[in-house]
Amino acid sequence: QAQLVESGGGLVQVGGSRRLSCTTSGINFNSNTMAWYRQTPGRQRELVASITPGGNTAYADSVKGRFTISRDNAKNMVSLEMNSLQPEDTAVYYCNAKINLRPWGQGTQVTVSS
Repeated sequence: QAQLVESGGGLVQVGGSRRLSCTTSGINFNSNTMAWYRQTPGRQRELVASITPGGNTAYADSVKGRFTISRDNAKNMVSLEMNSLQPEDTAVYYCNAKINLRPWGQGTQVTVSS
C-alpha cells in the first residue's frame, strides 16, 4: 500500500528558508514523476513543483527561482528546498506522484511569519 510521509515544516520568518522531505513506500518511486503540492484553507490544492525520474524539474510561476525540488531514487525520497519565503507561501505541503495520485499523506505545515 502506498504511503507518503512529509516532514520538515514549521514556523519561519519572511525571507527565511526551509527544507521539506517526503519519504515514500509502495509507489514504484523510480517510475513516477513526483511533485510537491500545497493547500491553504478554502482553496484548491495547487501544484508547486515536479521532478521526473530523470531529474527534469518544473515549477509554478509563484515559486520559480525560490524553490528547488530534488529526489533521491535510492532512498525513494523527494525534497523541496524553499528560500526567500513569503507569507503567501504559508500552507500545508504535500508530496505525491504527479500522475496517478496516491492517497494523500498528512502533509507538513509551513507558516511564514512577518
